[in-house]
Amino acid sequence: MGCLKNVIRAVVIVLAVAGFLSLGGKDLIANLVSNYFNPSQDVMMQRAKKVGDFSNINDEFEIEKAAGIMGYNAVVAEHKASGQKMFVVDSKDKTIITKADLRSDNVEEKLQAALKKVKYQAISVDDIKVTKRGTMYSYGEEVPYIKFEAKVKKLPIGDIGGIVSVADSNGEPRILISANEKNKYSQLISDEFFKKIK
Repeated sequence: MGCLKNVIRAVVIVLAVAGFLSLGGKDLIANLVSNYFNPSQDVMMQRAKKVGDFSNINDEFEIEKAAGIMGYNAVVAEHKASGQKMFVVDSKDKTIITKADLRSDNVEEKLQAALKKVKYQAISVDDIKVTKRGTMYSYGEEVPYIKFEAKVKKLPIGDIGGIVSVADSNGEPRILISANEKNKYSQLISDEFFKKIK
């Protein structure tokens, strides 16, 4: 008797699945999966609001990712013409690097220590050299930045150049990073992107 029940259940489940698929269920599932892994710009902007207001950025920039990564909320954007990447990371209550670290004399050591805190197995950054210090505008305030050059291992790009900065959003730190291949990095692109974030 128990065997007959199992056969009937299996037949009912098969018929239900066949009916679901024949009524367009396959397309529904495909769309749900596609929207999850490749969300629209509107969905990305909604997710990015956890980190800041990105509604005023120019059309030359595109938000690529806005999600939780390794316990941090982060937004990844790209300057379409140059391929330069911008990262805005909400480190929550985990201090990675501070404004005081950026102003210190041993900033290279502080950056190495910060990299160890968020070490990502697929990427390894070595030989960080600070080449310049400056300030820029982001989150409604003037913030310090350091310009750096570094070697990237496990990726085909080799040497990169960029900046690291820290801004405050309602008392919470935001780490701002912009990077590109060493010869293609542009501070003007970084300034244009970060000044629009509130």
